[in-house]
Amino acid sequence: MGVETDSRRVHLSEMASLPEHLFSNPVWHALGSKHRHLAVSEGKARRYPADVAPFVAVEEPTIEALEALHSLLVPGEQVWFADAKVTEWPELVRETSLECLQMVLPDDVEVPDPETDPETKIETLSCADAPAMVALTDLAFPGFFRVKTCEMGRYYGVHAGGELVSMSGERITLEGYPEVSGVCTHPAHRGKGYASALMGQVIRDHRREGVVSWLHVSAGNTHAIELYLRMGFFEARRHVWHRISRRG
Repeated sequence: MGVETDSRRVHLSEMASLPEHLFSNPVWHALGSKHRHLAVSEGKARRYPADVAPFVAVEEPTIEALEALHSLLVPGEQVWFADAKVTEWPELVRETSLECLQMVLPDDVEVPDPETDPETKIETLSCADAPAMVALTDLAFPGFFRVKTCEMGRYYGVHAGGELVSMSGERITLEGYPEVSGVCTHPAHRGKGYASALMGQVIRDHRREGVVSWLHVSAGNTHAIELYLRMGFFEARRHVWHRISRRG
């Protein structure tokens, strides 16, 4: 039995790999493919519009590309940049770093039915719900969800008393790999199974489309990591993000 269990874990771990060429620089590849319509570009630098997401990227960490990135920022603006082994930051300030896990859901992991009150209604959200979505996510990760983040993918939510109390959706989308993101529940409504139910809705969409669900989570967010592990996600790699700003 132990041998079978170990074999199963090895099998799943192998399936949990994410293509290095895509996931070492996901923003660059998303803005060059599925999110090309959102890309703001200059030379070898790309970014999402400031009202969509605070993410930027360069093709390679050359001085030329980083100077192009500098031209895409406004003074005082803070954005997030995936680790690209940068050794010099010309006219850019690296303010802080955040270690994240990139986790993936192997396609043979069963997505369970939601364990919520049968009367809980999962609703499709639209950009008309953006103010409520920003207000909810600002409770957990302020600044990451913007008024037009809703344009990055589809989103689902749960309302209680007329207020949006939980949501989940999609963010950085690569060919064949849409990211599960925006997972957030109001503190007064936690413990009701909303987060896993909403994530399950997003993942079932992915399964029907034949694509692979993955996500980012801060290495220090143990509560969320435990939930994702229970759902069957595996850690594929650790990835460092830098918050940077333009100098001058």
